[in-house]
Amino acid sequence: MSVLVVVECDKGEVKKSSLEVASYGSQVAQLLGTTATAVAVGEASEASLAQLGEQGISKVLYDAEPRLKDFVNGAYTKLIATAAQKEESTVIVLANSNIGAAVGSRLAVRLQASLATNVVELPKNDGGQFTVKRGAFSGKAFAEVVLGGDRKIIAVKKNSIEAQHEAGKTATVEAFSAQLADTDFADAPKQVVMQDQAGGILLPEADRVVSGGRGMKGPENWNLIEDLAKALGAATACSKPVSDVDWRPHHEHVGQTGITVSPNLYIACGISGAIQHLAGVNSSKVIVVINKDPEAPFFKAADYGIVGDVFDVLPKLTQAVKELN
Repeated sequence: MSVLVVVECDKGEVKKSSLEVASYGSQVAQLLGTTATAVAVGEASEASLAQLGEQGISKVLYDAEPRLKDFVNGAYTKLIATAAQKEESTVIVLANSNIGAAVGSRLAVRLQASLATNVVELPKNDGGQFTVKRGAFSGKAFAEVVLGGDRKIIAVKKNSIEAQHEAGKTATVEAFSAQLADTDFADAPKQVVMQDQAGGILLPEADRVVSGGRGMKGPENWNLIEDLAKALGAATACSKPVSDVDWRPHHEHVGQTGITVSPNLYIACGISGAIQHLAGVNSSKVIVVINKDPEAPFFKAADYGIVGDVFDVLPKLTQAVKELN
């Protein structure tokens, strides 16, 4: 009975968060003395799927149905459920992403499985009791959860597991059909509008994020954020007040009511650090805060702080990054 890993793909490539999930799933398989199989969703190339062998995946199932290029909840749920039944998988691992959150609950009902989201560590399997550790209360605490039942679904938090990399290993890519019908695509959006971040880096997948708040004083100053982001190879983001006044588009808003991010580096420029914003970024590995107010709440959560005017600091920081590069 294999572990089934749900791998999200975009523009032919496997997402970074799914590489982490593949590593997690293969380690769970080792724990259970079995193998890890992946099922791919989205637009994928055979070459990128075969490379999942480097993360410990032995086989990848891929349904080439053209309508699966874009996310459709009903179709993705049936695809994954069919793959799980085909492989007789008792554990299903997916990313704690927008897709994972939407599909996970449906999948749990369809397969009568237990579900744990926001998981941050490998499970413990003591005497048949399957226990996982998950983040709770917007990252302020952790909970130990026992997953019961014959099937278990684990949604892994981004950046909580380091992706393995065993160069040269390849996975077998197997054509697979979930026999999807038109009714499975009934909840498909009539029009899909893709919005790339500046520089083409998707915000939820970004390893580095440069974010601006009201301290930037207006949209005309956002070139300072974009210049630093370009130098770092980072995505750009903003606080809620900035998107509310249309300085920046809403898909760049990070926080409790926006996008939750977990990059290796998060740079906050002119953001005071309201609790709602912190809830969406506090899983970042390193937080750098730039603010002229030394009493700004964000400094309490920062790994590094720069007390200074963003209009003085950002150009110098950008130049220093360029020289380092």
